[in-house]
Amino acid sequence: MRIAVDAMGGDHAPQAIVEGALQAAKTLPNIHILLVGDESKIIPLLGGKALANIEIIHASEVITPDEKEPAKAIRRKKDSSMAVALDLVKDRQADGVISAGNTGAFMSGGVFKTKRIEGVERPALAPILPTLEGTGTLVLDVGANMDAKPEHLLQYAIMGNIYARDVMAIAKPRIGLLNVGTEELKGNELTKEAFALFEKQSFHFIGNIEARDIPFGVCDVVICDGFSGNILLKSMEGIANAVFQVMKDEFSSSLISKFGAALLKPSLRGIKRKMDYTEYGGAPLLGLQGTCIKAHGSSNAHAVKNAIVQAARFIEKDVIGHINKEVKPERGERDAQT
Repeated sequence: MRIAVDAMGGDHAPQAIVEGALQAAKTLPNIHILLVGDESKIIPLLGGKALANIEIIHASEVITPDEKEPAKAIRRKKDSSMAVALDLVKDRQADGVISAGNTGAFMSGGVFKTKRIEGVERPALAPILPTLEGTGTLVLDVGANMDAKPEHLLQYAIMGNIYARDVMAIAKPRIGLLNVGTEELKGNELTKEAFALFEKQSFHFIGNIEARDIPFGVCDVVICDGFSGNILLKSMEGIANAVFQVMKDEFSSSLISKFGAALLKPSLRGIKRKMDYTEYGGAPLLGLQGTCIKAHGSSNAHAVKNAIVQAARFIEKDVIGHINKEVKPERGERDAQT
């Protein structure tokens, strides 16, 4: 199995990316990692720790986080680390690709270079949000597409069910539809029509769910349009950061507080680990013919390692093959009804 890693993408690239690749290479000795980027910057970071299952693929350009037109940047900068990594998947020289770089460019490049699965009209970006019980909840879409039709949400649900079942190892994933209330008739036309479609499917649909219940593990997969999903994702990230900042300020406010914090340190570490996005790797771009994992822009080495492990499991479980089999029949049934 060969996994291409965009070594120059992300806030802490290339150091965090290279360190994460080294960790993954030791954890998964049977995986061949292709570090794509400026070899003059990558080689010194290996520090003589280069392993037999790590290879450097030189790329002279970088797609920056502040590209004004990300979709054009991925086509214009053909020798960028991201474009070259995606090309490796397109040309079947790699089985999957990971990048912590520009999200818009990565999504556009993924669609342009690896193509969509037949029957999937809109790919979905699907991160796992931390939950209190520690298993996490898969959410799709969180921004690959701002607008969606009921049929798109149904495709997201089918793909989310497959991913949760095969990669997250949940035997019967609970699928929830993000809404403003749990009642069946709540929401806008999109959610009402999607609700009616979901009820007819074989996956375990538990009905509408509210955003406030997601951290408590109300379901295993949350389905929503990209606009709502992106707001959900960033709101939860902001709240988590604010809570940890308040705790930090309070625990350092006095000598007694510092003493209490020292006593609670093991428990606080457990809380942080449970709610830390780095434990879950990256967000797969579901609906493409290639394995594309988008790591968080601020990923550290631990997050990069977990994203590589996640990609390996994604490939091993043949998620794309299962989506190919399970999405097309659903599409055929809908076409027959119209």
